[in-house]
Amino acid sequence: MSPVDEWFAAARKRRLLVQTCAACGHRQHHPRTVCTSCGRTDRLGWTEAAGTGIVDSFTTVHRSPGPGFDPPYVIARVRLAEGPLLLTRIVGAEPRCDQPVRLDWWAQPDGGALPVFVPED
Repeated sequence: MSPVDEWFAAARKRRLLVQTCAACGHRQHHPRTVCTSCGRTDRLGWTEAAGTGIVDSFTTVHRSPGPGFDPPYVIARVRLAEGPLLLTRIVGAEPRCDQPVRLDWWAQPDGGALPVFVPED
């Protein structure tokens, strides 16, 4: 199974995984076949994310790219507590930069789920 397939299988079970290199300790997202820090391909594993982070940057989308994306909605870069940046949606309220957020899940029609985040304050 590819790293991307493994990540989506975990998300289906509502587990947010971050790829971790056992050789150098680097954590990365999105899943890859190589560590972006040391270049190793044989030492990549998974760490379950705590589900907390900080909004790094965001934008509000006002024009839908297609069906299933009802504007307006917020796309943000969230720096996870584990370090990597995750491109995701913010739900529940308009965020601000440096705002703490917590993990929630956006159910998909096929029974899967995607990680979204909710502002903490």
